Amino acid sequence: MKKVLLFAVVMLLALSVSGVGAQDQVTLVIESWRNDDLTAWEDVLIPAFEAAYPNINVEFAPTAPTEYNAALNTKLEGGTAGDLITCRPFDTSLALFQAGNLASLNDLPGMENFGDVAKSAWITDDGSDVFCVPMASVIHGFLYNADIFAELGLSEPTTESEFYAVLDAIKADGNYAPLVMGTNDQWESATMGLQNIGPNYWMGEEGRLGLIAGTAKYNEGGFLAAFEALAKWQAYLPDGYQAQTYPDSQNMFSLGLGAIYPAGSWDISVFRSQADFELGAFPPPVPDGQETCYISDNTDIAMGMNAASAHSEEARLFLEWMTTPEFAQLYSNAIPGFFSLSNAAITLDDPLAQEFVDWRGTCESTIRSAYQILSRGEPNNETELWSYSAQLLNGAVTAQEAADAVQTGLASWYEPQMGG
Repeated sequence: MKKVLLFAVVMLLALSVSGVGAQDQVTLVIESWRNDDLTAWEDVLIPAFEAAYPNINVEFAPTAPTEYNAALNTKLEGGTAGDLITCRPFDTSLALFQAGNLASLNDLPGMENFGDVAKSAWITDDGSDVFCVPMASVIHGFLYNADIFAELGLSEPTTESEFYAVLDAIKADGNYAPLVMGTNDQWESATMGLQNIGPNYWMGEEGRLGLIAGTAKYNEGGFLAAFEALAKWQAYLPDGYQAQTYPDSQNMFSLGLGAIYPAGSWDISVFRSQADFELGAFPPPVPDGQETCYISDNTDIAMGMNAASAHSEEARLFLEWMTTPEFAQLYSNAIPGFFSLSNAAITLDDPLAQEFVDWRGTCESTIRSAYQILSRGEPNNETELWSYSAQLLNGAVTAQEAADAVQTGLASWYEPQMGG
């Protein structure tokens, strides 16, 4: 009997110890709309964190991009959302914070590693609360077919006049489309067109913040000059570009049918897998005589903490790890074309991605003009830019008419722009 009792006591102690161990092991769940980077999280990022914090398991649980907002809101309302929330830029995430769903991260160690532009997409209008750790931006510029450039004896342009000289040479040769872009989907006309070259005309953050303050207007100065510069692209786009979709443009460039592709850095991985020619890249050429260059280094993705997480301490540890140079380096290499927003110096394995990120050292960074505050009303400023940039390239409106229409739309509801 004594042996039986002793065995029972030993078993109870063993179960008790194993129970304590199980309680010490915590699982964090990440909500995200990015399902294309699942492998990077599971094979690179999460293992690196778990090696440093073996008592914390992390699960990456993405939702389809078009379903993410609605699905996340349903989970938050039902109390079933994950501990970590991947944050879209500006108003969508701001609304989550204002509703009490995202925790303030003002006191999170490591937040000092991000500058004002990096945090601008995940901070309250008055700057009093930052609620997501900036993860990455995408950078705009131009990709080009280096084989075509070599064939035609062309060099990377750095100024506006050099840019048009290169385009004229490609057009005169007649074998390739000078600029590979269509207007069918509208958004690329603004995103890879106007917002790509525009910062060099409206002086980056100076112009963008001027729009918010009401001291700059879309139909004057640098913003009007940007519309005028975009209008010149009409002569260099492919035949039938009005019906050409974004995937059409990707395929056309991959097949070597065009020389220059107005790009977002997210296209790097696409062409790495599809193109069989050497790729080159150059930043938006500056107006002749201008010394400072500007790039659209657009805040794209961040990570916040579910304010109702049952594992807030562990979630904060994960977010703190995301502020480190280690994460910046790992993330930027695991997902080429998405660049850490950290101030840490990083080295990238992909030379083309490294070239894009090196532009930060020579040019001033800014974000797209309509992304902060200016797209909260109707008509939506971002949507208006898409529409009128496409109409401009289609020849339906002049640069002045496009700029006037966008300005009128913004001034119809945004008080700082009214009355002028």
